[in-house]
Amino acid sequence: MQGKIFKALVVEEFSENQFKSGIKERSTDELPEGELLIRVHYSALNYKDALSARGHKGITRKYPHTPGVDAAGVVEESRSHEFSAREKVLVTGYDLGMNTSGGFGQYIRVPEGWVVKMPDGMTLRESMIYGTAGFTAGIAMYEFERNEITPDKGKVLVTGATGGVGCLAVAMLTKAGYYVVASTGKPDKEDFLKKIGAKEVICREDVNDKSEKPLLLKRWLGAIDNVGGNTLSTVIRSLEHRGVVASIGLVQSDKLAMTVYPFILRGVRLIGIDSAETPMEYRLKIWDNIGNKWRIDEPGQLVKECKLETLENEIELILKGGQTGKVIVNLID
Repeated sequence: MQGKIFKALVVEEFSENQFKSGIKERSTDELPEGELLIRVHYSALNYKDALSARGHKGITRKYPHTPGVDAAGVVEESRSHEFSAREKVLVTGYDLGMNTSGGFGQYIRVPEGWVVKMPDGMTLRESMIYGTAGFTAGIAMYEFERNEITPDKGKVLVTGATGGVGCLAVAMLTKAGYYVVASTGKPDKEDFLKKIGAKEVICREDVNDKSEKPLLLKRWLGAIDNVGGNTLSTVIRSLEHRGVVASIGLVQSDKLAMTVYPFILRGVRLIGIDSAETPMEYRLKIWDNIGNKWRIDEPGQLVKECKLETLENEIELILKGGQTGKVIVNLID
């Protein structure tokens, strides 16, 4: 049977370390092996996707390539006992959009072990408002719960709060009942952050202590850090006794310079968050929480929607640090 023709963003290497991208027609015959062929309705833009679209070999080794680590759609062909044709599903992480053709194309073919059935009552579009970013925030919240960081015990901080993970973390934590303090380098976004739930908005320099003091005044019970570097060091040194920080990003730096005193004198805990390889057992629990107790009442205020044809503009914007909230990609003709 002849493959189906579809549109996709294709990134090509035309000379060594020189890349170009554009919308091209592809065939499903070109897609990798997998039990499920999925017609993608929506995807989402993440920073990792933008890097892949610009030829970052640390993300994607082989080109031509279609990025997109998120996809939500309908099963069109199934060789799986777990999924049937016409079933609504989503895929986030694993190798999708990295070295496996991703969600910036109208079709993906993937192993059944990567796929999650759509949470009850959630639309395909809504699932991509969360996507990898919301799922990552959800893992951090799951770790809060496992470590008894509950809303009644104190304030929680979100750094890099206007980014995809950051703004979803603010909104989801608020939904779960936490008192959320948002840190940002964009003072003009204070109203936006308060609208999605932040009780306080502080400048990023307020969590960038350069004194090199091993311990700072206790300020936070928990934190979700998207920044890394000295900001993460400051947050760790500012945690309450037995506080928890979930480390997610490194937009400031991948380096962490500090002493062990917060760990051995205050018993604080630093938990690394890696969403791509989260075991399916935990993945299903977290998506169930996202679809229920953490589900945002008005997610539309976080979202900007674009078509595949205008995705390049959004890629440029996110690489320049100019993106606020979440960009979802509509792949329906």
